[in-house]
Amino acid sequence: MSETFLIADEAGMIAYGREFAGRLGPGDVVALSGDLGAGKTHFCKGVVAGLGCGDDVTSPTFSLVREYRGGRLPVFHFDFYRLDSPAEVLAIDWEEYVESDGILLVEWAEKFPDLLPEGTVRVRIGIRDDSGRELVVT
Repeated sequence: MSETFLIADEAGMIAYGREFAGRLGPGDVVALSGDLGAGKTHFCKGVVAGLGCGDDVTSPTFSLVREYRGGRLPVFHFDFYRLDSPAEVLAIDWEEYVESDGILLVEWAEKFPDLLPEGTVRVRIGIRDDSGRELVVT
């Protein structure tokens, strides 16, 4: 089953992420896909805020993973963009994160779909011609 949502701007993406956080529980994995600039990190900002963490959320492109622990559940925010192989993902303790009670938000998750656990929630963000976004959640 999938749901589609239209988001008008960055503020709307953050607001949707905040609402989406209410659906998440311990151990959930959210796989985010979409072109550069689609809004994946803004979505993550909303999720982290929706979980009650006041930390500033930034893209983990160069650090590969950022941890946010100030909310009702820890959030582990990954970015697979710069990784070239599943071995590189495993080298950053991926399996330990997956087995944790935290929430995993994974940007560019489509690069290594075989590493995603069963039950992963997939969020595809598309850029619309009118500069809005279309989210498809499955």
